[in-house]
Amino acid sequence: MTTRTLAVVSAGLSVPSSTRLLADRLAHAAVDALRERGVDATVEVVELREHARDLADNLVTGFPNASLRGALDTVEGADGLIAVTPIFSASYSGLFKTFFDVLDKDALTGKPVLMAATAGTARHSLALEHALRPLFAYLRAVVAPTAVFAASDDWAGGDVTDLGLVERIERAAEELADLVAQRPQAAPADPFASPVPFEALLRGA
Repeated sequence: MTTRTLAVVSAGLSVPSSTRLLADRLAHAAVDALRERGVDATVEVVELREHARDLADNLVTGFPNASLRGALDTVEGADGLIAVTPIFSASYSGLFKTFFDVLDKDALTGKPVLMAATAGTARHSLALEHALRPLFAYLRAVVAPTAVFAASDDWAGGDVTDLGLVERIERAAEELADLVAQRPQAAPADPFASPVPFEALLRGA
């Protein structure tokens, strides 16, 4: 079997969060779908809540610290991306947007992406189409046709209960698996590609 890596970016704020729960379900379904295609997949998760301060520092200093650099490398070096955000005020969260603001502008070029979102009510579901899809189009990613939205009611008992949501998760995972399986394997990230400036080292960054 060939091997691929999936990066999962979760912008949930609580522990546990419905955003991470959805991300895990999507990742599990994608791994199963890739296995059916003769591809063995490993999953690397980036929890953005753990990098909130790092992201703010990156915005004002212009460079990531070592912890954030590792998260960025995970996404840049992956063969496919699952990106999940909570919806606030009819759009993606600020934490989610900030991560993709500091990611290298070419990092997602041609990369298969499955996008998903969570919110309190289904009224926010169109944010996937009017906010997330244009974002990933701008970053030149190859976005799976099916986007997955889950509202609070879908998590009764702590797991997915809506059969329609289960079907969307499986369909989106199949689409992502097709895109990843057809794409040449990503080259390993070059640890020397983005060196920390000497001035930053002097400041103890």
